[in-house]
Amino acid sequence: MKFLIDNIMLVGLIIGSGVLLLWPMISGASRGVKAVSPTQAVLLINREHAKVLDVRDANEYASGHIADAKHVALNQLEAEIASLQALKQKPLIVHCQSGTRSTKACALLHKHGFTQLHHLDGGILAWEKANLPIVNPSSTASS
Repeated sequence: MKFLIDNIMLVGLIIGSGVLLLWPMISGASRGVKAVSPTQAVLLINREHAKVLDVRDANEYASGHIADAKHVALNQLEAEIASLQALKQKPLIVHCQSGTRSTKACALLHKHGFTQLHHLDGGILAWEKANLPIVNPSSTASS
């Protein structure tokens, strides 16, 4: 007990660091959003027929995307919610370039009643790093 009292700043720093490390996991779970790795995303697509929602801008999407991904840019998502209603109760994997925009998109979708949201941790960059396939219209057009 004397150690704790003598080192209260150190103990506070340790507790604070632990909370900050766990915060992304805690906050995602409280919104009903699960972070998934690219491998887990592939399993969801293959086993549970999850749909993929790409929230990057049009140029990013055109440069290469996950096969069969539905594209709705984050800045258009609120206006396009009605077009996504069929996916409301289905597994939905949301991704962007690195993970920031898809987190915002998941929060918006959750607010509109989407129940099985999955955030692709690391975005399309993590997908590519895992050597998973990308549909690239420019490369298929030149073949």
